[in-house]
Amino acid sequence: MVTEVNTGTGVIVVAAGRGTRMGSKESKQYLMLQDKPIVIHTLEVFDRHPLITEIILVTGAQDVERCLSWIHEFGMTKKIKVIAGGAERQHSVYQGLLHMNSPWVLVHDGVRPFVTQQQVTSCYEAAVQHGAAVLAVPVKDTVKQVDGQGWVTATPDRRSLWAIQTPQAFRRSELIQAHEVAEEEGFIGTDDSMLIERLGVQVMVVEGGYANIKITTPEDLDYAEFIRMKKELKGEGIK
Repeated sequence: MVTEVNTGTGVIVVAAGRGTRMGSKESKQYLMLQDKPIVIHTLEVFDRHPLITEIILVTGAQDVERCLSWIHEFGMTKKIKVIAGGAERQHSVYQGLLHMNSPWVLVHDGVRPFVTQQQVTSCYEAAVQHGAAVLAVPVKDTVKQVDGQGWVTATPDRRSLWAIQTPQAFRRSELIQAHEVAEEEGFIGTDDSMLIERLGVQVMVVEGGYANIKITTPEDLDYAEFIRMKKELKGEGIK
């Protein structure tokens, strides 16, 4: 239950990476899924969401104009600001934060087009109630910790392990502080939650869904097409 009055909720959609694992000349976020670039499917989720008042798309400097063109072509109803990102994902998120005014911010991967409206809402509400929140799913497989020589050193209890997704939701002021501290210390994290955790802020995990995949490899793209077809058969479309 939301316990704090919201005066604006923004989302930073990060799509500045070039990516090499896809094995294509085109960046993964601009590959077509059905009849639209993947990043457009992602933007549409937040364009339709009633809680979202501000959308910032962070992309490569060379891609700003074509993203603006697609936003117009596919009829987004909210004003979406498109800006150039930095060398690392972390730097791109920070640029987005500097262009945002909302007190609460969600950070989302541009290549996660299957996040649902309810998952976005649940993550946001948990952040407002607890201070910070991330979407995640329980790990299905047994996970081994392995040393540099390939020897197993530990087998963590699977019940305590979650695979982290996006969106991740925070107070914008705290996330800016977390990024600035990381920059001062030369620290590069793998997600924004890691930076927040370094400030001593507790992060609540909100259960997401296994369909909220990050499309990074050709196999992911095949699976994305399967998810899309399954949603169509159920009459859901990509929402």
